[in-house]
Amino acid sequence: MTLSSFIYALIAGLLPSLIWLWFWLREDSEHGEPKWLLAASFIGGIIAVLFAILLEKWISESVGDSNLKYTLWAATEELLKFMAVTIIVLQSKYNDEPLKPMIYCIVVALGFAALENALFLLEPVSIGAIAESIVTGNMRFIGATLVHIVSSAAVGFALGVTYYRSIGAKFVGIISGLVAAITIHAVFNISVVSTDPNDILKIFAWIWGAVIILIILFEEVKAVRPRTV
Repeated sequence: MTLSSFIYALIAGLLPSLIWLWFWLREDSEHGEPKWLLAASFIGGIIAVLFAILLEKWISESVGDSNLKYTLWAATEELLKFMAVTIIVLQSKYNDEPLKPMIYCIVVALGFAALENALFLLEPVSIGAIAESIVTGNMRFIGATLVHIVSSAAVGFALGVTYYRSIGAKFVGIISGLVAAITIHAVFNISVVSTDPNDILKIFAWIWGAVIILIILFEEVKAVRPRTV
């Protein structure tokens, strides 16, 4: 592997995430987020990948059942992304309205997806398999990156709708969001490895459907207001 192939893979991995980042930040164009906090959240997602690699390697060596392994991988990634959001954003003064947790959950997810995409592209790029790299990059853009967005947004949505609620309600919301995120992610993982390659676009179709639902949920969270007595 050469330095140039590493750089190409990194750029190709970052590009889909940056495109999606631009798209989702437009949803909150009325309230611009601090660039340094967006950058910190994105980098937090990247750092989470490094911990995920170590934990998933241990899971792979310890768990024999494939479905359980892929589910645990999904749980590991969703929990690490949530931890990054919690550490970087949730206690910040900039977490000042219900939509903010959802936005930053997505930003962390995009950082995570960026490095994950780059690692997937590294091998085909390093051996000069340009066509394979393009196909892999497109599939990551269509499928895997969106799975990270949708699953993390499920947690962000739960945080958003319980923003003005009690600590108990927020706790229930977090657990519900994480369960939804892990389920979405695990179903995708298992479906991808068990489906004929010719039918892979059918799997991505429901992810795109989930994105449409996510856009609707964005509007729902924007409408959350404090309870009046």
